[in-house]
Amino acid sequence: MASSLSTRSLLSASRSRAAWGRASRFSTSAPVNSALKERLAQLIPQETEKVKAVRAEHGKKSFGPVLVDQLYGGMRGLPALIWDGSVLDAEEGIRFRGKSIPECQAELPKAPGGSEPLPEALFWLLVTGEVPTQAQVAELSKEWAARAAIPKFVEEIIDRCPPTLHPMSQFSMAVTALNHDSAFAKAYQDGVSKKEYWGPTFEDCMDLIAKLPNIAGRIYRNVFGKGKLPAIDPSKDYSHNLAALLGFGDNEAFVELMRLYITIHSDHEGGNVSAHTGKLVGSALSDPFLSFAASLNGLAGPLHGLANQEVLIWLRRMQSKIGENASDEAVKEYVWSTLKGGQVVPGYGHAVLRKTDPRYTAQREFALKHLPDDPMFKLVGQIYNIVPNILLEAGKAKNPWPNVDAHSGVLLTYYGLDQMQFYTVLFGVSRAFGVAAQLIWDRALGAPLERPKSYSTEAIAKMFANKQ
Repeated sequence: MASSLSTRSLLSASRSRAAWGRASRFSTSAPVNSALKERLAQLIPQETEKVKAVRAEHGKKSFGPVLVDQLYGGMRGLPALIWDGSVLDAEEGIRFRGKSIPECQAELPKAPGGSEPLPEALFWLLVTGEVPTQAQVAELSKEWAARAAIPKFVEEIIDRCPPTLHPMSQFSMAVTALNHDSAFAKAYQDGVSKKEYWGPTFEDCMDLIAKLPNIAGRIYRNVFGKGKLPAIDPSKDYSHNLAALLGFGDNEAFVELMRLYITIHSDHEGGNVSAHTGKLVGSALSDPFLSFAASLNGLAGPLHGLANQEVLIWLRRMQSKIGENASDEAVKEYVWSTLKGGQVVPGYGHAVLRKTDPRYTAQREFALKHLPDDPMFKLVGQIYNIVPNILLEAGKAKNPWPNVDAHSGVLLTYYGLDQMQFYTVLFGVSRAFGVAAQLIWDRALGAPLERPKSYSTEAIAKMFANKQ
């Protein structure tokens, strides 16, 4: 009997490997020798030694107390993760590999004639910690264009979704289905060494990012009736192709907005729901497609990626009630009515930041350059001058300043992308950059399965019983 079971197990394993072999039949026409992958291979040994050195010197040191309130408060502010791509400072805002958003705007390569950083350059920075050359960015654009095609069955999954299914649900389904051709899943089944996990993870992450514009564009056109999807143009950059797939490729200002949008939404350290979910699921050695699909499901929540939609709804309600070009007093009255009604002012406050979000500032500067007279932008600026003082007076927020969500919907609406249900899909395309970069490094550095300790309320009560 045991022998029979063993034989069946071997046959099952053999069939499994064969299945994974069949699953990998969808191939990419991308260049075999990726400059980014070669540079990453050079960096991994020295980064591995750096981690060893930090752990050897500081591994047994305390990293701050844990309060019971933090356990009940969603682990807010609890130091518990390593995230290499970005760090969020309460006063300064986000830094990508040590560089602020203005520094990224100044230093990262741009498209010919453009003024905003290319997301390809930002991804190179997130992965390597280095500012790429214009040639390296151009090669990455071409590589992503070469990897952009999605399998026919994934196209069919999207096309069969009813238009009433939320775009984020469709997005998550499509990304999950890309797991069918995962290089990492196949390599793991074939017994790849742990030291080599990063290689197929890198390939999956490159495929993931490359295919997102086609997925997003297909969802957008199916749901909102925008016609046939155009082909990816291998001579154009990532943002231009995304804009073209959405039907805005001829509007260079919108293309520039996509370059800025993807860059500033790409990463926001590891503690936010979408970033942490991707890292957590990836720690179980789920491939990058499954990991990022989980990220998208977290991003779809109204307390995370849906927030910009909530802002726009609130602004439109305000305009419908008090009209365009309303006085400051009328705006103040509406804000107070929102607070007195037990609601929050959407787009204001942040879990970590204690100043105006630099991502908000970057978008405001873009608007001042490209749409200074837009009525909705003027209202956003008016609110910026009014709301913080009201929130401070009401005692409603530790941080009364605007965050990234307070502005993004207004910019998208100005250029004609006014389908609010789709906004979080764009956020998802952007967030893939940060999640993917961290997944690559987690596999390169051998990050373990995440398994924090949990306690019941009863256990907490017993722990502190008879203690002062």
